[in-house]
Amino acid sequence: MTPFATLLSLPIKAYRLILSPWVGHNCRYQPTCSCYALEALELHGAARGGYLAVRRLASCNPFGGSGYDPVPPARNTSSSVESSVQQGSV
Repeated sequence: MTPFATLLSLPIKAYRLILSPWVGHNCRYQPTCSCYALEALELHGAARGGYLAVRRLASCNPFGGSGYDPVPPARNTSSSVESSVQQGSV
C-alpha cells in the first residue's frame, strides 16, 4: 500500500474501531463500506481506491443499491504480464 493510501486508511480504521460498534452493523452492501474502502485502497492505491471508496459511500442511501458488490480487480497491462511469463519460461 502506498504511503498516501495508508494515510487515507487511518480514518477508516478509526471509524471501525471507535464508531462502528456504536452505530451497529446496518450496511446495505456486502462487504461493508469500510471493508470495501480499505480493500480498494490496498488494491488500487490512493487515487483510484479513494475514488472507488467515495463512489461506494455515495451510493449507500435509500435510493442506492444493495447486495454483493466486491472491489473490482486491479488493472494489469497484458504486455507486462505476458513478458514476465515469457521470460520465466525461457
